[in-house]
Amino acid sequence: MPRSTLTRDQIVSTAVELLDEEGLEGLNMRALGQRLDSAATAVYWHVKSKDNLVTLAGDRVWDEIRLPDLDAVDWRTAAATMAGDLYAMFTRHPWLVQAFASHLFHGEAKARHDDHTLAVYEAAGFSEPEADRAAAAVFTYVLGNASAVAATASLTRRIERDGEDAEAAFAATMKEAAEVAGRFPRLRSRIDAATVAGYAEAPDDTFDFGLQSLLDGLTGRLPYAQN
Repeated sequence: MPRSTLTRDQIVSTAVELLDEEGLEGLNMRALGQRLDSAATAVYWHVKSKDNLVTLAGDRVWDEIRLPDLDAVDWRTAAATMAGDLYAMFTRHPWLVQAFASHLFHGEAKARHDDHTLAVYEAAGFSEPEADRAAAAVFTYVLGNASAVAATASLTRRIERDGEDAEAAFAATMKEAAEVAGRFPRLRSRIDAATVAGYAEAPDDTFDFGLQSLLDGLTGRLPYAQN
């Protein structure tokens, strides 16, 4: 694709696709140019650097998170919706979770999301500093939960690039982990209650349980809850 017909929007959209498939380690201008049927130099014309491209791609996916109407739903419903959407977005794009360790993300979509998040906690009755802390607490909880998904995706790609069977490698590791855990009574009781293959699988409602518990705690800190 000639430089004159290539657009930043096309580049960023294709970069997101490449990152989803290959992760951070698979993103480079040459591979991106091949997907765009364009020379890498043409990509550089529109995007300053690989780091800048990751920042642009990161901001693009923030638009996938819904921003609930605070005139239509209560603050807690809005907070849970946004946290759930954020977790889903992170699990769709696990490279973004990895990139937090090396990039400072910013952009209009992320700013729009962050501003609405603060509005949610201010609508609950928190002061501005308290809303900042509440938003940070929920964000950190979501990011922490998504990190396991990101780590698994990255490890799977690394194993497969080495020519190994990722599923077999995980099964072997889980068997070893179960043998070690079996020496401890509480862990052993959980292994006995499930198959070894399911030992590391968290219940489907674990994320929501933790989120609702966190929101319960925040609710208890509201001024009207303490009177």
